[in-house]
Amino acid sequence: MEKLIAENVAEIRARIARAAERSGRTPDRIALVAVTKYVLAELIRPVAAAGCCELGESRPQQLWEKAELLADLPVRWHLIGHLQRNKVRRTLPLTVLIHSVDSRRLLAAIDQEAGDAGPVRVLLEVNVSGESAKFGFQPDEIEPLLAELPNFANVSVRGLMCMAGLEGRPDDARREFAALRQLRDRLQPACPKGVVLDELSMGMSGDFEAAIEEGATIVRVGSALFKGIL
Repeated sequence: MEKLIAENVAEIRARIARAAERSGRTPDRIALVAVTKYVLAELIRPVAAAGCCELGESRPQQLWEKAELLADLPVRWHLIGHLQRNKVRRTLPLTVLIHSVDSRRLLAAIDQEAGDAGPVRVLLEVNVSGESAKFGFQPDEIEPLLAELPNFANVSVRGLMCMAGLEGRPDDARREFAALRQLRDRLQPACPKGVVLDELSMGMSGDFEAAIEEGATIVRVGSALFKGIL
C-alpha cells in the first residue's frame, strides 16, 4: 500500500510538472493539496511519508478528527469545503488556509473569531459554473466585495477558488478555470491594501492539468492519490 501511494504521488507530481511547463511556469509554483475526504487515517500516513504534507478536508468535523489522529505528522490542513459559521471557532486553529469562503457573513464570523490570533488566510469561493447547487460568490459580486475587505482586519484574502461544474465536459471545466483566472487578472490591480489575489485554487483529480494550464497555483487531488487502493 505504501509503495503504491508513493508511486501515485510521484506520478501526480510528474503530471503537475509537465502541465506547469506547458503553461510557462515551474512546478514549485503549483501547490498540491492531498484531499483526504472519506479516507481513513491509516491511508493518509503514507501520503505524508511520500512528501505530500498539505492535506485538504471538505467537512470540518472530519478535519477535526483527522487532525487529532495525525497530530504527530508534519502536515498542514486546508479546509476546501463549505464552512458553517458555528464551526468556525474550532476550525481556525487547525487550518493554514480556508479555500471556501463563500459569503460576507462567513467573512464576518471568521474575522470575529480570529481576533488577536489573526490574520486568517482565506480564498474567496466563486461559483463560475453558475450551478444553483454550488456555494460561492457570483463572479460579479467579487469586485464590490474587494472594497469591503479592509473592514475584516483579521482576515487575509490570498486569492480565489472554484470548482468545475458537476455535469460539465472537460472543455467546460477549462472554460470555467479560464474565467476564474480572467476575473482575478482583471481585479488584481484594484485590490485594496492588504488584499492579494495571488492564489488560484482550482482543479481536482480529473482536471488538474487543465487547471494548471489555465493558471492554477493550488490543485486539490484526492482519488488519483489512492488509485489502485480505493
